[in-house]
Amino acid sequence: MSIELLNFLKKKKKDAGNAKGPVLPTAEPEKVPEHKLGYHKETNSIIRLVSNKKVKKPYQVTGIDDVASKNNWKAWVYLAPVIFLVVVFLLYPLINTIFISFTKNYNYTTGTHEGITFDNFLVILHLIQYNGAWESSFTTNAIPNTLIITFVTVPVSIALALIISVALNSIKAFQKILQTVFFLPYVTNSVAIGMVFSVLFDQKGLINFIFNLDGFKWISNTPTYIAMIPLCLFIVWNSIPFKILILLSGLQGIDKQYYQAAQIDAAPKWKVLTKITIPLLSPQILYLMITSFIGAFKEYNSIVSIFGKKGESMAGQKNMYTIVFYVYDNISANTSFAAAAAVFLFVIILIFTFIQFGISSKRVHY
Repeated sequence: MSIELLNFLKKKKKDAGNAKGPVLPTAEPEKVPEHKLGYHKETNSIIRLVSNKKVKKPYQVTGIDDVASKNNWKAWVYLAPVIFLVVVFLLYPLINTIFISFTKNYNYTTGTHEGITFDNFLVILHLIQYNGAWESSFTTNAIPNTLIITFVTVPVSIALALIISVALNSIKAFQKILQTVFFLPYVTNSVAIGMVFSVLFDQKGLINFIFNLDGFKWISNTPTYIAMIPLCLFIVWNSIPFKILILLSGLQGIDKQYYQAAQIDAAPKWKVLTKITIPLLSPQILYLMITSFIGAFKEYNSIVSIFGKKGESMAGQKNMYTIVFYVYDNISANTSFAAAAAVFLFVIILIFTFIQFGISSKRVHY
């Protein structure tokens, strides 16, 4: 193409751009009276023009009753029983417990106290004395035992539940029967199961017979680190069924195309587990982590069922105390200390929950 032709085309294009066509008359928009509801002056448009009636009720829009808003009272009526139960059995006890934790010598029977103080938290944390004596069972036994139970049983139970769930999901024959067998401990009374464990780990129990440990003491008159073994085994065994149920439901919701693609690529099973299964199960794992941590921090029934109401594995020592055990043991005699321990536990659970949400915010895939 020659230079002259290019210049000619450029000139034609420029002339066409500068050319002004005939100006067509535009019809003026219809004037809408400004006093009418729904008229927007700046855009000269009607948003919702229905009636000229003056709005007298808050649930009316442009003079006509908004049925959805008008019937809000029905929703409040339906919610009223639940709101009442939440206020009476959750909100009020929480506020009352926080209040009691700051009172001095609160009387559980009469509801009286000797004033407001912060010393209850200092006493249970072994920072000051109470009546010339140290309150050491909370820091020496309750806090360490609770942390050991939490950080041992939660990861182990989730890992075992994940392995069992993956295995059950891949088994076709007898899958329903096996799921029922694994779920049975969840519907069995935990105190009864604890009593069975106490018999199994007795000096003359089945565990000592199988491993030829005649006379070995697992539960009574034994150090805390030994007594923790049957306790943690019981907690893990008792908590696995619910985790298996949650993880199995998540596994059955994963798209099979991911596994088919991995099979075509001849990916090893461990890589399929770590790169496909676990990331896609992250919402269920996060849910189990949060609920399991809260449950482990509140552990009480398992200790009572194995070690009795005193929480002792060594004679005369409350060495199997947890924070909740301390609360129940002091709720009548030292109510202020029990309330302070409960508030302390509430704060710890709240902190760990926020930490888990923060860590998992970038690792959970929905």
